[in-house]
Amino acid sequence: MKRVNIQADWPDSWKNSYPYDLEEVYGEITNRGYAYAYDNRRKQTLRLLTEVIAPGARILDIGAAQGNFSLTLAEMGYEVTWNDLRGELAGYVRLKQERGTIHFAPGNAYDLSFPALFDAVLITEIIEHVAHPDGFLMKAAQLVKPGGYIVMTTPNGAYFRNTLPKFSDCPDPGVYEAVQFKENSDGHIFLLYPDEIQPLASRAGLDVEQITLFTNPLTNGHMKMERLLRLLPRPVIDSIEAATQHLPHPVRRALFIQMGARFRKPANA
Repeated sequence: MKRVNIQADWPDSWKNSYPYDLEEVYGEITNRGYAYAYDNRRKQTLRLLTEVIAPGARILDIGAAQGNFSLTLAEMGYEVTWNDLRGELAGYVRLKQERGTIHFAPGNAYDLSFPALFDAVLITEIIEHVAHPDGFLMKAAQLVKPGGYIVMTTPNGAYFRNTLPKFSDCPDPGVYEAVQFKENSDGHIFLLYPDEIQPLASRAGLDVEQITLFTNPLTNGHMKMERLLRLLPRPVIDSIEAATQHLPHPVRRALFIQMGARFRKPANA
């Protein structure tokens, strides 16, 4: 991935994306909690994909923003299609692209249509921004071939500090349609709970292969722990993160901030 430097004539969406790239890919870390949490999510996302999909496979990256997953997967040998509602970000992704194959399909994910289905669809940190996560997962399922996979990451709704509503408790999600698709955490509508994943998968005609919880409050710098992150070496942070993975499930369910899931579309679908 090429290193780029911010320019005065860039569109606002490029300028707004650049500080995230400093933390996520260029190693210029000012917020350790954000950077460590992103690194955790990156590792889990790539693991969930690469365990079942080999290089050369076709992957659709929905809501891909500045394209860091798209670029990484392309460099690993996958044929990637980038999508985001903000079409102008495609130029920013092209600017950073160094090698690999990336196609661009900007626009509303609900309107996407392709001549061929994908081996895998990636939906990272996007389903919490839509008013109808059930319909969104159904749309993703329509775009993956039978026997293919969907990999999702999203904040864990069961995290003890979450104050957002639970999707399955909402009588009319349509009331949130006017505020969906907003960027960053300000645009979160529902945070899915682990026990909601299986029902959503069933409605979309998918099998749940794996659900994983990760990133504890220390790793993420929550509860004013950012100062502690500045004092502790990264290996210590990683060791504590690994140790908390062995806590009883009810504790992990409430403690971990992030959730990942891998779905498979039945081969006979």
